[in-house]
Amino acid sequence: MPETLLISDLHLAENQPETTQAFLRFARDIAPRAQALYVLGDLFEYWIGDDTLADPFHATIVNAFADIARNGTALFFMHGNRDFLLGKKFCGACKGRLLPDPTLIDLYGTPTLLMHGDTLCTDDVDYMHFRAIVRDPAWQAEFLAKPLAVRKSIVQGMRSQSEETKRQKSMEIMDVALPSVEATLREHGYPRLIHGHTHRPAKHLHSVDGKNC
Repeated sequence: MPETLLISDLHLAENQPETTQAFLRFARDIAPRAQALYVLGDLFEYWIGDDTLADPFHATIVNAFADIARNGTALFFMHGNRDFLLGKKFCGACKGRLLPDPTLIDLYGTPTLLMHGDTLCTDDVDYMHFRAIVRDPAWQAEFLAKPLAVRKSIVQGMRSQSEETKRQKSMEIMDVALPSVEATLREHGYPRLIHGHTHRPAKHLHSVDGKNC
């Protein structure tokens, strides 16, 4: 029976070897058996540009994905809020395809909407404002034009500020907002929705306009 796997929010980083080793075992032993593997964002703790592909840590992850693809598993990637600068070079090296967020697919007969999930967190007004800034093509072009060391410094500063800000917010504010979820389900024809981002694994059933989603 065909199988599709979906993963998100691994936040891979060189200083988290246990997570990296768990991913590499998954890539070696589990993923090659699947028909398709979808990575729904935040694969990396941060990504500052595809010109870091030669970094030994990044090369290890890329090679693992390329091996999965060579075994016949279709690979799909979606941007997260940490790795929204993943580009065509990364996906090409992994032998995968970059998907827009959201993406509606037919998953074995069930319409399924795939998202990273951060766009559903509309109660977090500060984050939504920040997201609009860093997703602007002009901001990204200016950032990617900076030297690698400068980019690393900027991202580390952003991460420190983000962690401090999160400590001052409730989990409810940082979670998906139900009106946004319902509006998204309505917009896309009441599909099943699979998303990451919130780090709160659960299964929810919503009745939207009399339709169970």
